[in-house]
Amino acid sequence: MKKRFIALLSYLLFWLVFFIIARLFFITTHYSEAFQFNLGSLAATFLHGIKLDISVTGYILILPMLLMIPGIYFNGTWFRRFLKWYTCLIILISSIIVVSDTLLYKYWGFRMDYTALQYLNTPKEVVANVTAFQIAMVALTVMLISFIFIWLYIKLIDRLFDGFDRARIWPVAMLIFTILFCALIIPIRGGVGIAPINAGTVYFSDDMFLNHTAINVTWNVGSSVINKKPVDNPYKYGDLNSAKELVDSLTVKSGTTVKILSNNRPNILFIVLESFGSALVGPLGGDSLTTPCLNRYIDEGVLFTNFYASGNRTDKAMPAILNGYPAQPSVSIMKEPKKTQALPGIVKMMNGLGYQSEFWYGGDINFANFNSFIISSGFSSIITKDNFNPEDYNSKWGVHDNVLIKTLTDSMKSVREPFLKVVLTLSSHEPFEVPMDPVFKGNDDLTKFRNSVYYTDKTIGSFLDWAKGTDWWKNTLVILVADHCRRNSVEVLAYSEDIFRIPMLWLGGALATHDIEIEKFGSQVDIPLTLLHQLDLDDNYPFGKDLLSRESNSFAFYTFNEGFAFITDSSKYFYDHKLGAPVAEEGEDPASAGMLGKAYLQVLYDDFLNR
Repeated sequence: MKKRFIALLSYLLFWLVFFIIARLFFITTHYSEAFQFNLGSLAATFLHGIKLDISVTGYILILPMLLMIPGIYFNGTWFRRFLKWYTCLIILISSIIVVSDTLLYKYWGFRMDYTALQYLNTPKEVVANVTAFQIAMVALTVMLISFIFIWLYIKLIDRLFDGFDRARIWPVAMLIFTILFCALIIPIRGGVGIAPINAGTVYFSDDMFLNHTAINVTWNVGSSVINKKPVDNPYKYGDLNSAKELVDSLTVKSGTTVKILSNNRPNILFIVLESFGSALVGPLGGDSLTTPCLNRYIDEGVLFTNFYASGNRTDKAMPAILNGYPAQPSVSIMKEPKKTQALPGIVKMMNGLGYQSEFWYGGDINFANFNSFIISSGFSSIITKDNFNPEDYNSKWGVHDNVLIKTLTDSMKSVREPFLKVVLTLSSHEPFEVPMDPVFKGNDDLTKFRNSVYYTDKTIGSFLDWAKGTDWWKNTLVILVADHCRRNSVEVLAYSEDIFRIPMLWLGGALATHDIEIEKFGSQVDIPLTLLHQLDLDDNYPFGKDLLSRESNSFAFYTFNEGFAFITDSSKYFYDHKLGAPVAEEGEDPASAGMLGKAYLQVLYDDFLNR
């Protein structure tokens, strides 16, 4: 029993050493970039990258540990022979990935993933893009690394698996190793937290090279193969060029913007409200009791009354809000760091104008590659769950909104202007456990959800009440917007507007006008261009429009699992791609809305695939 434990532990350490050397190899082969950093920064890539090293080692251990369970009962050297050949194969595959990645990174600027495998179907084109010398060097290096580690394995590890006899108390031993096998899920997932490990988990720096260095490229290739997205656009409804012309006509950028700000360089504070739907906001025709503070502040700001979330999750909302990039059906651009880092964005633009940018979130930032997205967005400072005392972890997701907002308040008592701050709340996320006595009686999910929204609404209301008395308020624009809503009953269908219609309210002393409503249909994708035009700025946001321009079109587009909705002043069209037909149509000309929605989705997904 003891001998088996020692052998397995040694095998695990062997693979960790392999991946540490692989990272060192990447640094060495990119010395011109790597040596711009001090040893501390480069050492940090190993410290952060160990998470993915352990995860991929867990994957490698699955088959050996599974076979070791019956091996406890049987005698013989079959397990040793299997493990030797299995290890040699994994070493060879990993060496090919590690060496090929060093070459591809110079051209692509991101770590190797399944993208490279797509070119195996056209080997002539691959060979045409590299020299014979490069091919020879890759092959020789792969053979050298493979030989060294196979030799080390045979010399140091292989002998540890020799002479395994049947365990004397084999039922107990089998039980113990079965438990150990099941426990592999912990290193594979990256721990016992809510969010499983992803490439963005190891991001730690403002410099993308350091973040890329921390990635375990073997893990990256394996993960991307398992979760690979379509290589061809599944939403081809017609000629792509014609579709692009329709989208360009929808998102016309010229026109006269109605100015609602008193100056063009205000402080900007985004407060993104978890799961706040229009159904909970009285002035939007919803419940008048759940958000009393928001209802009260609506009289002091600019309310967008026909506003929609781009998707149904936070990871789909944030690229829309900050980058003007719409949600896609069934996939999320946030989960692909190489795509998100190429998006245009508000944060980097405002950084260039001297703004101090901060992101505030009281939860775990490692879900859905959120960490890599926030870092690549360009925030100067990032505050998350890790910045709070563990004693304040009174929520499944992290610290509650009152703890987050209190810390934000303290930091803004002496704040440097101009600033751009993005605050994401979390207490109104499942399981809706909030530190207050229930206002609404009941134990069903909807009632608990309403109580959690009431709690966050009260917290934000208190913060705004305080902020109005500060010196910086008079030059500040506050944008309150939900990330999405939620399905509050089984009767609500996946495409329903109840899940996607959300509030957006602009407040603050920087407003030149108050208590007005904007009825034009729009979505989170329109926020960047609408804001930048108020600041006399512009950028390339091909899918958004200026909601305050007299000439811009009134429409909202959002996506659900495998479909989309396209809503205009006169028509509504809801299309299910798997069904291949609309699931609902309303208004004067839903067919026209459907044509525009299909063109929009086709162009969007084509853009997504090509990023």
